[in-house]
Amino acid sequence: MSLIVAARFVTFSEAEHAARRLFERGFIEEDVTLFFVNPRGQHARHPIGGDMDTDPGVSEAPKGAGKGVTLGAVAGAVVGVAIFAAFQAPLLISIIAAGVGAYIGSLVGAMMATRRGGETHQPFSHHESRDSGVLVAVHVNPDTQHMAAQTLRDSGGRDVERATGRWQKGRWSDFDPTVTPTPLDDAPDAVQSPAH
Repeated sequence: MSLIVAARFVTFSEAEHAARRLFERGFIEEDVTLFFVNPRGQHARHPIGGDMDTDPGVSEAPKGAGKGVTLGAVAGAVVGVAIFAAFQAPLLISIIAAGVGAYIGSLVGAMMATRRGGETHQPFSHHESRDSGVLVAVHVNPDTQHMAAQTLRDSGGRDVERATGRWQKGRWSDFDPTVTPTPLDDAPDAVQSPAH
């Protein structure tokens, strides 16, 4: 595992400026990378996008569909019996009416439950603590980590962190945007930045 120091910047131009300052301090291009971190919950972990298997707002839809089937079937059967009694239609009409009523009831029930889903449940919150922005990551060793961190801070970097990860072909290959970053000041053996 490699030792990595990283900081977040608002724009690519700020991040590129920080990278140039790192190069001036002796870091080589293969040890510095920059990339954009998407906002929370927008990391496209699924083939169709998003980070969740299901939308929390539809969690009550199956229950609503079940209630709707029952109520729709009863309503359809009542309509079917009324048609049978009034027009002396075949019994098949009553069965078809009950089936159509059950189908329509399941749709209406599911839609109503989905509509209420946002009202009855707390909105989903992503448990990520990493803010979006351009991340400049630097492959360091214990002797150069503090110089890299100070250079990133001096260049306007925010949320300076220290991590261990896989550094391959000039980039942080196992970066996970959902992992809570460890601030460099909280990391073991971290040197506190001087007070101003």
